[in-house]
Amino acid sequence: MFSFRKVVNMLTAQTTEDPREQVHISLPPEAPGLELLRARFLTRSFPRHSHEGYGVGVIEAGALRFSYRGETLVAPPGRINTVNPDEVHTGHSASDAGWTYRMFYFSPEFLRRMAEEIAGRPAPLPFFTSGVIEDPGLAGLLGLVHGLHSDAPAPRLARETLLLSAFARLLARHTYAPESLPRLGPEHAAVARVKDFLRAHLDQDLALPDLARVGNLSPFHFIRVFARHTGLTPHAWLMQLRARKARELLLRGRPIAAVAAEAGFADQSHLNKTFKRLLGFTPGQLRNCVQGE
Repeated sequence: MFSFRKVVNMLTAQTTEDPREQVHISLPPEAPGLELLRARFLTRSFPRHSHEGYGVGVIEAGALRFSYRGETLVAPPGRINTVNPDEVHTGHSASDAGWTYRMFYFSPEFLRRMAEEIAGRPAPLPFFTSGVIEDPGLAGLLGLVHGLHSDAPAPRLARETLLLSAFARLLARHTYAPESLPRLGPEHAAVARVKDFLRAHLDQDLALPDLARVGNLSPFHFIRVFARHTGLTPHAWLMQLRARKARELLLRGRPIAAVAAEAGFADQSHLNKTFKRLLGFTPGQLRNCVQGE
């Protein structure tokens, strides 16, 4: 007999939890759009996923291996790992020791604001040139800035000064301004319409034919087009959107059970498993870290 529960469990299957893994999250109040994560992962393996914003990290111990933009990359201690918005990537340990890193996650608006403050004029939205950067001086500065914000908060002036200095060096050395994007063709427009539809209907049990009709494509062609443009299946993209929505609601203080329903998850267990699989921590860990600030 068909069981929706079995399907959910298959799609959100997890490895055995390792109590040695640690996660800490900080949201600096003076830097809206910035999220700081310090984590130690041993057995964690992140599936193909993407982020709405940017990610910049410093590897402190162990090594991170990840697939990104057609390459398999390894970031050992002292290296900087980066990811641009909507770029599909994976993540897992490159050694038995796992990896420990400090991550900066930030929205495009945050980076544009930083770029304009540094340039003193309107600036295009920059993109990182490489998924792994070797720049010991910058890695040390980013680690220091991260620690001043999350470990033992320093005076605000010191935090803001060093944060701006670190991003000035990062933007000057390791980003580029992309050329103007070409006009969207019909397939691009179809994917854009479906993305908007998914965002507006997160809490519904969506069917493939319905999404294909939104894109004005056959179901089979729609799946191929969507995967080619996003790197993910429509279902995987939807689960990302639901996890992002859940994260937003949790940060607003909504109860976890209510968040599961509002973000379109089958139940709280489904939310927990998906959150851990995609983000590396549970909804409860996020709430505890934020409430402990």
